[in-house]
Amino acid sequence: MEIKPMSISVLDSISPVDGEVVSGLLEKERKDFNRKILVLDDDPTGTQTVHDVPVVTDWEEETIEEIFAMEGPMVFILTNSRSFSKSYTKEVHEKIGKNIAKVFKETGKEFLLISRGDSTLRGHFPLETETLRETLEEECGIKYHGEIICPFFLEGGRYTLNNVHYVREGKMLVPAGQTEFARDKSFSYTSSHLGEYVEEKSQGLYKKEDCVYISLEELRGLRLDEITEKLIKAENFCKIIVNAVDYADVEIFCICWIRAVKAGKNFLVRSAAALTRVIGGVCEIPLLTREKLVDPKTKNGGLVIVGSHVKKSSAQLECLMESDKPLEFLEFHVNRYFTDGDLHGETNELLNKAEEHMKKGTTVVIYTSRELVVPPTEDKDKILHLSVEISDALTRIVSLLSLKPRFIVAKGGITSSDVATKGLGIRKAMVMGQIQKGIPVWMTGEKSKFPDMPYIIFPGNVGEVSALREIVEELM
Repeated sequence: MEIKPMSISVLDSISPVDGEVVSGLLEKERKDFNRKILVLDDDPTGTQTVHDVPVVTDWEEETIEEIFAMEGPMVFILTNSRSFSKSYTKEVHEKIGKNIAKVFKETGKEFLLISRGDSTLRGHFPLETETLRETLEEECGIKYHGEIICPFFLEGGRYTLNNVHYVREGKMLVPAGQTEFARDKSFSYTSSHLGEYVEEKSQGLYKKEDCVYISLEELRGLRLDEITEKLIKAENFCKIIVNAVDYADVEIFCICWIRAVKAGKNFLVRSAAALTRVIGGVCEIPLLTREKLVDPKTKNGGLVIVGSHVKKSSAQLECLMESDKPLEFLEFHVNRYFTDGDLHGETNELLNKAEEHMKKGTTVVIYTSRELVVPPTEDKDKILHLSVEISDALTRIVSLLSLKPRFIVAKGGITSSDVATKGLGIRKAMVMGQIQKGIPVWMTGEKSKFPDMPYIIFPGNVGEVSALREIVEELM
């Protein structure tokens, strides 16, 4: 049966819940729950709901040891696996699993492992969590009874109700499988019902009817014992679908999840960014402003890099071009890849132009051509490889910069990850908070190319049309 879009007003008809009661119950459960929360982030945008949380960019054994020794409850590990091939994704997650298992056996410190994925359902699912499950069960004997799936992300307008995942577009809720994100050339899918999505992506290994569904009626009715019992009965790594349209729903679910873990059940998690904030106990803080981010002594202009090609990013770029602020726009002609064989010439030309303008205090916007000639192939890994080649070429501009920008904004998941790790050489950073809802800011670490510089990570699929313009103008 076809699932039709519906008005956002449907959310107003859902029975409210006493937020203070829910928060009190969650805090009570959390008091004696001391597991280290490890969030594997498949691109840097997963930090879009947290603050004062460290993020590291490698998963070597020494780094995992350092993470387990940190005082805070939660750490993000940036894998950037959304830009990897399937084979490399499996290899990386096997290594991560083995290193976590080794440190766990040495320290005895228990942990929760979350695979933070895209709120529009793109990414290497179920490969990542399947690989982690197999590796950890083999290496340290942990038995995983289920996998929690919670793609709800309020700040981005992603809601799950009646087991269907929706993306807000204006005043409508559009089934995720009918959006441009479902047509992603690397991670396409057709199903909006999450049980059907699981069956589709697992190629029938996990069936729709075998999933466990946590309904809004159960959550809003505070049927905590019933939900907990569902989790306790989970077996065979079954998929647990969490409906949610507000943070209160996630909080209620986390109460039951913690209770089930205390009862001896183990779960892996595939979620968007909302769940990480709740389980990590991260409170809400005001949005960050220029006064808190930009050093007034820095005279160089800022740098904005737009790599994302989704419709929303292009619209936001067009809006930024209408700004009356002193901005210099430089187009990165990506299709030179097919005429020149590489993009080194384009990188060098734009680097020189960018530095010339930034020295004068002008903020430079480098954006990739909006029309990309995609190679005539159905091989998703080859298409993904082209995206990585383009991102690498953009990143080289940052790595070759001879002057420190006032700030850097990177638009797009692969782009922002490569700028962070390859361009800025970030090994460790601190998530400061958000400059707009769902748009995180990192403060670069002391070992990065430009220490103590605000780095704004702008997801490709988040924000109003004016959001990029508002952020850039705020920072200038």
